[in-house]
Amino acid sequence: MGEMTRLMITGATGFVGSAAVRAARARGLKVVATYRKQPLPEWAGDTGILAVKVDLAQDPAGLASAMEGVGAVIHAAAHLGGDAAAHKADTLRGTAAILDAAPGTARIVLVSSIAVYDTMRLTPGDRLDESAPLEDPDHARDAYTAAKLRQEDMVRSARPEAWLIRAGAVYGPGRTWNALMGFWASKLHVQIGQTGELPLIHVDHLADVLIRAALAEPDGIQAVNALDDDRPSRARFQAAHRRLTGWPKLVLPVPFGLWLGFVRLLKPVSARLPGLFVEPILRARLMPLVYPNTALRHALGGKDIDSFEAMLARSVRGAA
Repeated sequence: MGEMTRLMITGATGFVGSAAVRAARARGLKVVATYRKQPLPEWAGDTGILAVKVDLAQDPAGLASAMEGVGAVIHAAAHLGGDAAAHKADTLRGTAAILDAAPGTARIVLVSSIAVYDTMRLTPGDRLDESAPLEDPDHARDAYTAAKLRQEDMVRSARPEAWLIRAGAVYGPGRTWNALMGFWASKLHVQIGQTGELPLIHVDHLADVLIRAALAEPDGIQAVNALDDDRPSRARFQAAHRRLTGWPKLVLPVPFGLWLGFVRLLKPVSARLPGLFVEPILRARLMPLVYPNTALRHALGGKDIDSFEAMLARSVRGAA
């Protein structure tokens, strides 16, 4: 591709996108930062950043103009909730617009998710790496998973080469807790399982991965799981979080196997129940697994800034 003159980051005011903008500027890269609604963050005054307010799915002319001179696109803009219509309108149409507008020489880096894997075909203690089976987008466990699978398929259809960065659960300042621990019953936290690695990645580590991918040639369509080197167990995460924040104060530990058996008894009425009472969602979020990041480090290098406990402490303090 030659020397990159400009890097576009979509969803640049979001949690991941904003971190990617900071990481790009730390490397001296000029950035086209697209956003739709959110107010601009602290980087707005940086002369190396061109902030472009554009609706990816609704303004093809504005998007095409912003793409001029772009050597790579980190596509982080996406709907994060469970609304299938919003995923179609925002995530999928936005992705189609990016692929249509991007110059043929521009490298595509899609921010995907480890949610794409089919954990119904795994068992407790298995390794979940890039060889693990994927969900079927037509029968995915939820709208978010289906959208991420379809995003990946769109990139495969449009480009012979691209990066699919399957991010784990992203944490950082303002987002120290996650949905991979259990659920809350008022002030009581029901923690399902103590073992298995949490597939976490600090937002600054993910930003570094995305910039490295934007600067590196992929080997065809190259999918890698973006996860920290230091991945805590649920017990270790809970202990560190309680020590740093004081909560959760009240915890009811429940073995994963016991909860899984209970959920299977509820299968006849599962359509009316929340996520962790539905087996596919339960297994995807809470089944104890091992999450190696060997492929990530082999393909893109890099390493964690610090240990999990140190990165969580930085996050609690609000340090970026």
